[in-house]
Amino acid sequence: MSSYEDPVEVDSSAECNGDTPSTNKNELHLYPVSANDSGEGLPYAPADWPNPGDKWAWKVGKRIASAGYFLDRYLYLPNRLRGKRSVFASRLSVEQYVRSEFPSTDINEFFASFSWKIPSKLLKGDWYAELTSSGMKSDSHLGTISCKAGNSLCASVSLIEEGNPSPETMICDICCSEPGFCRDCCCILCCKTISSAYGGYSYIRCEATADDGYICGHIAHIDCALRAYMAGTVGGSIGLDAEYCCRRCDSRTELVSHVMKLLKICGSIDSHDDIEKILNVGFCILRGSRKTNAKQLLRHIKSAMAKLQKGACIGDVFKEVEFMDANGGTPHHGESILRERSSPPKMTSNFDHRVESLKLEDEIDQTLQALRKSQNFEYRLAEERLLVQKNYIMNLYEQLDKERSDLSSHTTMVETDTLVDAVLQRVDQIKREILKLKEMKQVQNGFGSTSKTILKDYFGLEAESS
Repeated sequence: MSSYEDPVEVDSSAECNGDTPSTNKNELHLYPVSANDSGEGLPYAPADWPNPGDKWAWKVGKRIASAGYFLDRYLYLPNRLRGKRSVFASRLSVEQYVRSEFPSTDINEFFASFSWKIPSKLLKGDWYAELTSSGMKSDSHLGTISCKAGNSLCASVSLIEEGNPSPETMICDICCSEPGFCRDCCCILCCKTISSAYGGYSYIRCEATADDGYICGHIAHIDCALRAYMAGTVGGSIGLDAEYCCRRCDSRTELVSHVMKLLKICGSIDSHDDIEKILNVGFCILRGSRKTNAKQLLRHIKSAMAKLQKGACIGDVFKEVEFMDANGGTPHHGESILRERSSPPKMTSNFDHRVESLKLEDEIDQTLQALRKSQNFEYRLAEERLLVQKNYIMNLYEQLDKERSDLSSHTTMVETDTLVDAVLQRVDQIKREILKLKEMKQVQNGFGSTSKTILKDYFGLEAESS
């Protein structure tokens, strides 16, 4: 938790939030904090809102603006309001939440009750030596923000300077805390900066959604990922199939669409050497894949590489995959492979059956994947219900053994008659449950071949109305 130091009395609605002063001018005593500090309530989080006793919390990251306040600041909901989301990393996300959950709230008055901007202690002598969790560092004596890796071409630098920070990314205190490492332009595997040449074909960015809706945002060279067996088709426990596995969050990204992007890039390049380099990346990604669309793309790449090696001109290499677009316009190199699935091409004189075959195989592949998911659901459901029924029958057998044991230890006629009735009833119950299990076992032929009555009574599946 942060400590109070040299408090500054300000009007929160005017100075801290940057808005037009509100009629509700709360005087807040602001104090500078260190990187990664956190706290509860005022002056940097709402207090007793919406109900008395509700404690909002705050936390800052490491990025610092030239004006001296933290670029990364987080607001946490009170415990009683936490559900699917508990933390916000931007003022806009807070505003959207308040408007959605508390529509009658005056949003200006809400933000005027605390300070959104949090000043940094680094204003007090040590020029901004703290490095940011996402890759930016602030040079206060120059009034500028630069990349931790010293990369003047880092995309996030211009975004920050324009007031448009990169998408909200998850907090990372592992690789992003290392000096000289920038999440936005450094490979997570080799720590070297990436190149944006030819549309950034040589790297992949993990867009997987992490906790609380933030993205991972880490990037890696495709070549590094292939060498580390974290991209392409990899067997064993990792089990990749034309995919990339992020080292930071373990999420997977399919790479077939990335290869399609590579083919489109090749159609706009004049250099044989550069095209061969890009095609080789695509070849390494798709090699060994079991996906039908990946196999088709791999054949196209092999064909193009073979022609380039024979000295064919670029126009001839990609000529075979040209045809008119959906509006009858001029075709582009590689467009047949990259066309959106939702806009099927017209049947023209340039119709390419290989392209249509690729699309059909892709659709079939998606259908089979959906079928596999459906079958996995049915299998898990059947396994669960059948095991429950089996365990129930076994419990009945144990009760029957106990009742038979009780029967053998009693000699009076009244007790004997009572226990005999109990044993006979238990036997009848077991027979009914075994018959029920026998009916349930009909799912071995598939849910589609099983009686709708059985699916409804024993597996809880309602038949769809026609």
